[in-house]
Amino acid sequence: MLRTALKLRWILALLAALAVSGVFVLLSQWQFSRSTSDSPPVATTVETPQPLAKTIEAGVVFPAAAADQMVTASGHYDPSRQVVVRDRLRDGVSGWWVVTAFVVDGAPAVGGEKGIVIPVARGWLADPGKAGPPPSGAVQLTGRLLPSEAPQATKRPAPGQASMVSVAELINLWDVQSYPGFVSATREVTSAGDQSAAALHGALEPLDIAAQPATAPVNWLNIFYAVEWVVFAGFSIFLWWRLVRDDYERQLEAHADAAARDADTDARSDIDARSDIDARTRNDARSTNDA
Repeated sequence: MLRTALKLRWILALLAALAVSGVFVLLSQWQFSRSTSDSPPVATTVETPQPLAKTIEAGVVFPAAAADQMVTASGHYDPSRQVVVRDRLRDGVSGWWVVTAFVVDGAPAVGGEKGIVIPVARGWLADPGKAGPPPSGAVQLTGRLLPSEAPQATKRPAPGQASMVSVAELINLWDVQSYPGFVSATREVTSAGDQSAAALHGALEPLDIAAQPATAPVNWLNIFYAVEWVVFAGFSIFLWWRLVRDDYERQLEAHADAAARDADTDARSDIDARSDIDARTRNDARSTNDA
């Protein structure tokens, strides 16, 4: 078969197949690069605090681009609207989050109702009974803005508790309008200074919630096309090999047919020769009898 593959026409066909395969491989690489090139640009300003009012609006759906953004707001806590949320891990230990309603100064009225709040997760506790009141008076709040969690319909929280940090659940408990998200507090500055969990080092421990790492969504359709081009590249080489093999097998069949014809011709020649000998022998026998 190697001798067949070394024929000029099959060498040229191989070069053509390699060229086509190279084009298919380049197309595959292009499709792979396109599978993540359409991802949105990674936000680089989430750690730079922005005013809450310029980041989200009350009464609208939480924008995905606002997640993990550090925000600032001025206002005051409403101590009558405070809950603890169970099953919150810190360093592998299950505990409670203390979540308090923060009344935002200058928040626009929603449905004619003023005093819009945003839930603020102020810190973590091992014992919910040690949840003290929030800082009093005017507060300059700084924290990380996070989307609302989904409520757990199967859980029945006790009074003063919530199943999740869910805006939908909290507005029912507090009977007040809220922003569509919550804040993990990092600074709570009053006239007495920073009253946050990180600054006071009391029973309430800071949450220290970091921004989620940016992920690039994968376009699986592009990856499918990339694999498809690789298959096409392999098929072009396989097609060349198949054509060479078919040519080789045709040559073998031709040689076999020629050998069979030669053998048949030889056999016929032997039969004819024997017939001639037999005829001569009979003629000689007749001549002898006549004599």
